[in-house]
Amino acid sequence: MHISGIESGKIVPRYDTLLDLVRVLDRDLLLVSRALVPAMQALIRDHRNAEGSRYADEGEQPLYATDARHDED
Repeated sequence: MHISGIESGKIVPRYDTLLDLVRVLDRDLLLVSRALVPAMQALIRDHRNAEGSRYADEGEQPLYATDARHDED
């Protein structure tokens, strides 16, 4: 029930809860300066292009994806 609340946005997890969820999913949580976000996105995009994107067929979008409307401004 708690996880459902987090997924729906009704509950904001504490930092330690977020870290636990990330670890359970076998992922790392990285904090990146906003100034470096475009560089990180380019690195991730290049890496995915090299190995083939697993998201292309699933219709998923990473949480760090930007809104194209904001990129044009």
